[in-house]
Amino acid sequence: MSFLSFFKGYKKFGIFFSILCIIIIAIIYNVLNVKHPLPVYQPGMVSEELVDSTIQHQLKYHKIADFSLTNQNGETITQETYKDKIYVADFFFTTCQTICPIMTDHMSLIQKEIINDDDVMLLSHSVTPKIDSVAQLKKYAKEKGVIDRKWNLVTGDKKQIYELARKSYLAVKTDGNGDTYDMIHTENFMLIDKNRQIRGFYDGTKPEDIDQLLQDIETLKSFGGS
Repeated sequence: MSFLSFFKGYKKFGIFFSILCIIIIAIIYNVLNVKHPLPVYQPGMVSEELVDSTIQHQLKYHKIADFSLTNQNGETITQETYKDKIYVADFFFTTCQTICPIMTDHMSLIQKEIINDDDVMLLSHSVTPKIDSVAQLKKYAKEKGVIDRKWNLVTGDKKQIYELARKSYLAVKTDGNGDTYDMIHTENFMLIDKNRQIRGFYDGTKPEDIDQLLQDIETLKSFGGS
């Protein structure tokens, strides 16, 4: 039997084997690309400097607490405003000249990406509520292109904002100037699911983190938002 005849005899086997290899590769590719649920962050999983000492070791059942704040239009914003919504939260102040402008620009970019998605909203809390009056927030909102139905900039009682930041969102430090309920915001954006759980932390100054945040929103949506 010639060398050529030998391979002709195995032609069908070769075709079958090639198809089998393609199927196996496709299965492996799909398995590797299956979306996995995002983690649910608990206080005990986060740097202690960002978490109130009373909950630093909590490892389950953490959710964003009820709240009542006032937005750029003088409207009362509560947890009901965000009921059954995925949302991105952060902490800022309108007179900040360091990281806030970058963070706000990135929030604007997220706003553009979710503009037609009724499941997703944004929420920015002022850490200097005495300075950030409703009028000041409105002026800032106009300058930054905030769309009211998608993005609330909120002010209110400083103690409440402090407790939300430290006990709910796990997002600010306390080494400020020593005033009561003083706080220094970080660059963190937090992704909150429809069950009011934290599903991700992102550096709001880094474009690559914003890209990841947008991907994680889609992952969260693929699991029904929770």
